[in-house]
Amino acid sequence: MAVKQFKAESKRLLDLMIHSIYTNKEIFMRELISNASDAIDKMYYMALNEETIDFNRGDFFIKISVNKTKRTLTISDTGIGMSKEDLDNNLGIIAQSGSLTFKDENETHDGYDIIGQFGVGFYSAFMVADKITVISKPYGVEEAFKWESKGAEGYSVTAFKKDSHGTDIILKIKENVEDENYDIYLEEYEIKRIIKKYSDFISYPIKIGGEIINSMVPIWRKNKNELKEEDYENFYAEKHCGFDKPLKYFHVSVDGAVNYNAILYIPSKPSYDFYTKEYEKGLELYSSGVMIMNKCGDLLPDYFGFVQGLVDSEDLSLNISREMLQHDRQLRLIAKKINEKIKGELLSMQKNSREKYEEFFKSFGKTLKYGVYSEFGKNKDEIQDLLLFYSSKEKKLVSFEEYIIKMPEDQKYIYYASGESYERIEKLPQVERVADKGYEILYFIDEIDEFAIQMIHKFKEKEFRSVSAGENGISDSEEDLDKKLSDKEKELVDFMKEELKDKVKEVRISKRLKTHPVCLTADGALSIEMEKILNSMPESGGIKADKILEINENHEIYQSLRKLYETDREKLKMYTYILYNQALLIEGLGVEDPVELSNKICDLMK
Repeated sequence: MAVKQFKAESKRLLDLMIHSIYTNKEIFMRELISNASDAIDKMYYMALNEETIDFNRGDFFIKISVNKTKRTLTISDTGIGMSKEDLDNNLGIIAQSGSLTFKDENETHDGYDIIGQFGVGFYSAFMVADKITVISKPYGVEEAFKWESKGAEGYSVTAFKKDSHGTDIILKIKENVEDENYDIYLEEYEIKRIIKKYSDFISYPIKIGGEIINSMVPIWRKNKNELKEEDYENFYAEKHCGFDKPLKYFHVSVDGAVNYNAILYIPSKPSYDFYTKEYEKGLELYSSGVMIMNKCGDLLPDYFGFVQGLVDSEDLSLNISREMLQHDRQLRLIAKKINEKIKGELLSMQKNSREKYEEFFKSFGKTLKYGVYSEFGKNKDEIQDLLLFYSSKEKKLVSFEEYIIKMPEDQKYIYYASGESYERIEKLPQVERVADKGYEILYFIDEIDEFAIQMIHKFKEKEFRSVSAGENGISDSEEDLDKKLSDKEKELVDFMKEELKDKVKEVRISKRLKTHPVCLTADGALSIEMEKILNSMPESGGIKADKILEINENHEIYQSLRKLYETDREKLKMYTYILYNQALLIEGLGVEDPVELSNKICDLMK
């Protein structure tokens, strides 16, 4: 028997395949089934053009059989078959695509769809087999041939007997080795699992022992009016998208510059690992019903990483064994369209199903906020309309658009306040004066909130401003803005600043306070809340905001401070220390020396 040599390039590639460059060996079954489906598709194409061919879909199927004794796994089809020349061209030259050549030579007809890529995909079988035998008989020809290879050394093609047209691919499964269990590919339950995972929607029956394993007709190719809500929910459960019911689903069919179908789900709750680094985002990706990737992360940005579902397109380019997807123009276009669709559906839910949207936001709002902050705010314009924050006036979640609509004409800024809870924020001294002016305040309680808002900076030309900022734009009159401290007042605040040293950047007589005696504000981009968050992280380096201690000039305590400056400066030092620590506690910051604070309070009580 003459052994033919593979070409040098093919031999090197095949050697890599035999020694398994892939960890995901099970994809060989997907490749062989796709090739079998191709062969039947070609018969269908011929039947469209030749009246003498009786194409009865019931006569066409793919059959899988296992012989554990001989360690063989056989994939048979009733398709068009291959001649001796076909076997040489399609299997003798790796990466030579019989399917693509056929497709180039013939215009595509309705119902005719070439899936496979004979060549590299076929040779993926060498990841699990040490010998491959292909027996094939072309339609309308009496002669059959057997192609056989044990790997990179070459192959042989000989005449053979076969009763009917079609192809049998017989894999001699490798023996187990220390770190690889090849016996698993001789177990019917494992073969069924692989078929359901990758080839469930091949349009011809795939049989094992007379049982049809695959579903054949994918839900996303059915007309929407044929489907009910329970069909989508059942599919969600079948695909293990989650144990919850989806909050929303949408079925997309697009014909245009790129063709694709998609079913996308918004889960009602995050998965147990969603907010961990182990979580893998992405949609299932199919090419004409054949799974290419279980999680195609390139279809979703991180901020929409909660979306579940799948995309199927016949326009995608594939490379070696479909193991890796060419990130080409089609994929980028599909991703762009899908992201636009997701945003549109979320905005529609926000407007028309507010209760449902707030349920969604409770689960995934933090993800959107991280999306605003990440990549230096690159995606802020895409996301900011989806954000909600608790309103001091409405006592519910509002969007930036809803806030802007209700702003008084004299209000310059969009105000926000940060804290550990809504209740804590409401008690902040800095909130009182802003609320008194009739201005709405957005409450930030997530760690990411202030970082995200720094990236957004403005919404419809209105700048965001913290109520605790050094200058928050609140004053009773123009006179307040121009009012200067008297010499005595300046001496008092300078004395207190000297006593506190580098604990604060400045001591200031405040116009922002109404009933509270004291508060801390921050000067610069780093807020006190940011300081707390950053210092809770390991190896933070003790980051400090530039703090300003503000004293309420209309509070009785201020008059006491002025008197003490004239009569008892030692006691004034004690007051200064206590007021500063009071301000720390109000902000939720720890006091530096609780024992010293306690002693000073006791000294005052004596």
